[in-house]
Amino acid sequence: MRSSTTKPVIAFENVSKSYAIYDAPSDRLKELLTLNQVKKHREFKALDKISFSIEAGETFCIIGENGSGKSTLLQIIAGILQPTKGEAKVTGRVAALLELGSGFNPEFSGRDNVYLNAAILGLSHDETQKRFQAIEDFAEIGDFLDQPVKTYSSGMAVRLAFSVAIHVDPEILLVDEALAVGDVYFRQRCLRKVHELRQRGVTILFVSHSMGDVKAIGDRVMWLEHGKIRDIGSTELVVAKYLADMTAKDSTFVEQQAEQRLETAESAGSAPEIVTTIPNVDHRHGDGRAEIIGIAVLDEIGRPAGMLEPKTKCIIRISARAREWVALPNIGFMMRNHMGIDFAGSNTIREGHELPAMGPGDTVTVDFHLEIPQLYPSHFSFSPAIADGSLLNYKMCDWIDNALVLQMGHGEGQVYGYLHLPCRVEVNARLGDARRG
Repeated sequence: MRSSTTKPVIAFENVSKSYAIYDAPSDRLKELLTLNQVKKHREFKALDKISFSIEAGETFCIIGENGSGKSTLLQIIAGILQPTKGEAKVTGRVAALLELGSGFNPEFSGRDNVYLNAAILGLSHDETQKRFQAIEDFAEIGDFLDQPVKTYSSGMAVRLAFSVAIHVDPEILLVDEALAVGDVYFRQRCLRKVHELRQRGVTILFVSHSMGDVKAIGDRVMWLEHGKIRDIGSTELVVAKYLADMTAKDSTFVEQQAEQRLETAESAGSAPEIVTTIPNVDHRHGDGRAEIIGIAVLDEIGRPAGMLEPKTKCIIRISARAREWVALPNIGFMMRNHMGIDFAGSNTIREGHELPAMGPGDTVTVDFHLEIPQLYPSHFSFSPAIADGSLLNYKMCDWIDNALVLQMGHGEGQVYGYLHLPCRVEVNARLGDARRG
């Protein structure tokens, strides 16, 4: 809990970070030769007059589109960068997980890097040795611990880096989108560990594009846009505003693309059947023999839906393209709630629609026509996928976690629990009638 008497452990006061952008390498030299009298660069502001404070024990989340300044801000807190203007005060031991395996020497083994990283964070060799088994157990990379880090997959690198960061007793933990590369099992373990650290009073700064993770752990949220604070406050309120803004931007973009495709299709005498936008990618996996190239949620007449309205019809449109031969393509989607729990889903085979085989370059668009039930007002995500095979025996070609997120409208009346079941009420008076007889 935040207290007005608690001294902030992180405080930014009008912090700006600027970079000089040159159109050509020679321009830098020309500027130096004139002793900076002739300016040959333009200034790019990664951060522009940022002011905020974070108190001990808070879990503070930072959201925003790519290029909004999130990583720059965390690098300033970590001491990697210095502000161009303003003052940034940080009090306490900082453990930073800013990039995959950041701080690791790729030529050293994972074991050597654990000791090296822990030393950088202030632990002695003996202290690290006492915690080494816990670090090894949490990372779960097996014999790779004694192999060079350059042989690791991105997921293995982040497992080890995260394990080191959480076992050095940090007072401040910085996590920048690192969990996005982990599998679902590891992400869940990491989030449980984050909750443990919260209970121990560790201050956590968490950057993520996954609004489900942000809502699950955040006490407060700051929304950055083009290096400035767009909003800061309670998690529910700021995330709701951010999702609404992203939905509006996506709808505008989709409408523009739809109009362009319609014009192209009309001139060619064909139907505008392909959607090519994927608004978000939290995680993606599959063998790559076919790929999802777009997903859109439309109203019943084909316009982009800005929100899910209860008791209305909508279309989930998914386009996919084959890279290799796909004998039995199966296209579908999974709908998840705000906690990331699979809520509902379907696919072409489940609905009794068998798609023809696809060869390299073949593209297909599938429309799932749904009637939205009256669900509780929250945001829901759609994860599209294409597989090859039957419902019981298949190989995943492409799966995109949380590719599109929409807010559920309030509808009419209160929703108790997760959804309102269609219900008809009758008063059964037959027993009373029998007694009177």
